[in-house]
Amino acid sequence: MPRFLLAALLFLTAACGTPPNIAMVARSVPDAGMRTVFVATNRAFEDQHFTAGRESGVEYARFEVSIPPDRELGEVTWPQGPVPDPVTDFVVTDAGSYASPGVFRSDIRDALQALPPEDREVVVFVHGYNNNFASGLFRIAQMAHDYEAPGLTAHFAWPSAGTPFGYVFDRESAAFSRDALEEFLRDLHAAGARRILLVGHSLGAYITMETLRQIRISGNDAVLQSLSGVVLISPDIDIEVFQSQARAVDPLPQPFVVFTSSNDRALRLSAGITGRQNRLGNIGTPEDVAEFDVLLVDISAFRSGVGDWTNHATVATSPSLIQMFRGLPEFGQDSAEIPVDLWSGTILTVRNATQILLSPISQ
Repeated sequence: MPRFLLAALLFLTAACGTPPNIAMVARSVPDAGMRTVFVATNRAFEDQHFTAGRESGVEYARFEVSIPPDRELGEVTWPQGPVPDPVTDFVVTDAGSYASPGVFRSDIRDALQALPPEDREVVVFVHGYNNNFASGLFRIAQMAHDYEAPGLTAHFAWPSAGTPFGYVFDRESAAFSRDALEEFLRDLHAAGARRILLVGHSLGAYITMETLRQIRISGNDAVLQSLSGVVLISPDIDIEVFQSQARAVDPLPQPFVVFTSSNDRALRLSAGITGRQNRLGNIGTPEDVAEFDVLLVDISAFRSGVGDWTNHATVATSPSLIQMFRGLPEFGQDSAEIPVDLWSGTILTVRNATQILLSPISQ
């Protein structure tokens, strides 16, 4: 193996977190946060857990995740010993699968109707590279809890190898998973979800764009009208590939937000492995995407949180960034209407694209 590739893979070990395993307990603790996560997956289910194997169909499940009170904001804490402790560890207190897509749709419909009308939104998270089933599940539960997201929380778990040496396998699995994500979105739409916020991280952003592209090309794109927004976090997408995808999808769902960082070490290495200079997630200026109605949020000035030394999941792990975005009205509000002291950064506009160079707010 070439020396550069070996070094890159070792660096990427922590790119999306060391994959943990699900720990189940029969109880939570009084101060723990609880999040219900609806899951769609095209991972194979073997020996009582979801693996890196690929399935052509989609399976649906539901997990109750207990989030420990004793942790830093943005942190996901895994059990360190044989006996998980809900005081300190992320654990699952209940889980179940759905016998059919129809049963899943019925449960989603009931869950939406139980919410106030203003909260009837489904946030769909698509994880990135080097994630096993548990790491993606716990990360979306952590983000939904820390960002105090209303509505329903959903997760698309595609068959990542869950190892830093599986980058090529993961890229092929990402392409393999487009149909499954489309089926998931169509089932949510059929269940009555008319506000779906689609969030893709890393290679999950590539799956997100490919799925939007093929939905638009199909001509049966009513589900796109259900999207209340699209958020790409540290997208591991070649810029020219993104341009091609976006032109096929055009008009892009709104708001369309891309979080970028020049300090994302994982994307620098991905660019080296693929032989390209940059990825969409570390784009420096808006010129290359100026034809599209997108909002680029540059978070290079923020430090990532616990366990994210590659700065590839800063949106999820940075306590200061989480605290800042908790106070924003919504991602899609016109940047011109957002107070500059709230953004605490520089706003640039090039044709259709807007870039915000975000800075931490001084205390």
